[in-house]
Amino acid sequence: MPQIKLIRAYDQAAVKRASGYKILVDRLWPRGLAKADLPYQWWLKELAPSSELRKWFNHQDERYPEFKQRYLAEIAANPLSAAVLDFISLCLQSEDVILIYGAKNKQHNQAVVLKAWLEQKLE
Repeated sequence: MPQIKLIRAYDQAAVKRASGYKILVDRLWPRGLAKADLPYQWWLKELAPSSELRKWFNHQDERYPEFKQRYLAEIAANPLSAAVLDFISLCLQSEDVILIYGAKNKQHNQAVVLKAWLEQKLE
């Protein structure tokens, strides 16, 4: 059964090896990576955390619980979220969906929040 997976953009071998629909979920392009080096089908920057929220969070683990709440509120308020959900649901009928992110911390980042939100909505 197809599922949603997370892969860090800087793990280029894993990104290239992964099969499925690949979505970059960062608002900013991952620093130091050439666009030709990152295979992806969609850059979903419109649903990424706002610049203000991203700067406030600053990847500080102690802020993650509040970051998660604020980001979920941004997703809920985003008019594109329903269409994104529909599209990902459609993709999952035939293949995995790979969420690609740049953050160093693999547990506390926006891709983890987005994946959990998608899975909860698609149940």
